[in-house]
Amino acid sequence: MNLPDSFYLRRSGYDYEPTEAAVGPWAPELLHGGPPIALMAKALREFEPQQGLDIARMSVEFLSPVPLAPCRVDVRMVRGGKRVELVEARMQAGGRDVMLARAWRMQRQPGCVQPVPDPFTPPELPHEQEQVFFPGVAHFPYAHALEWRFVRGAFDSLGPALLWARPRIDLVQGEPASGIERLLVMLDSANGVSAELPLHAWSFVPVDLQLSLHRLPEGEWMGMDARTVLDADGVGTSHTTVFDAAGACGKSLHTLFVRPR
Repeated sequence: MNLPDSFYLRRSGYDYEPTEAAVGPWAPELLHGGPPIALMAKALREFEPQQGLDIARMSVEFLSPVPLAPCRVDVRMVRGGKRVELVEARMQAGGRDVMLARAWRMQRQPGCVQPVPDPFTPPELPHEQEQVFFPGVAHFPYAHALEWRFVRGAFDSLGPALLWARPRIDLVQGEPASGIERLLVMLDSANGVSAELPLHAWSFVPVDLQLSLHRLPEGEWMGMDARTVLDADGVGTSHTTVFDAAGACGKSLHTLFVRPR
């Protein structure tokens, strides 16, 4: 599949245009959540930056499906500070608000405390794998815009998944991406890779994404160890350990609305 060289084009300031590469599995006019979330993180990091402050926790609310249409990201300071601050971003596309995100940016001061590391040990990066996706679902550009390497689980099997992934293209054309942006391009797939129900028969739509980072992710490859839990009443969660080559970076959580298609 021939792909554009980025998920987004910057038109001016905080105005962007998504490319076909961001399209997800639901419909050809709707985006996967990963690229828009990563774009929100980029906006939250770039807004009134302060030396030493970066995202420690980010929460995202999905207000509406994100269309394949030009968008704008507006950012404001909710609570300023020299060492801890709260920043909010709102994405508009197709004439409506589609995503709301807040981030706590915290000062990281090397060596100020004795570390207590997460005991999670990252798996070795597997050799290149054939890219196989959800059975019964047509191929969609977003899936091909990343390279996926599974240690446990797969797109075409149900249950928990342990994997590495990396974007094949830029988030925004010609602009370098931070580790958190490369992580978030992938992370909204946690509920899909750890699905307990077949995608062609069930809808398990996330209404949010919560990410807490005790350490900023680094490197080209990002990993996730994801598991989904479902209740008989049709509500579920996907909880994930996120990692890079140096070890665990933090935890994420999706809240899922589950119904048969």
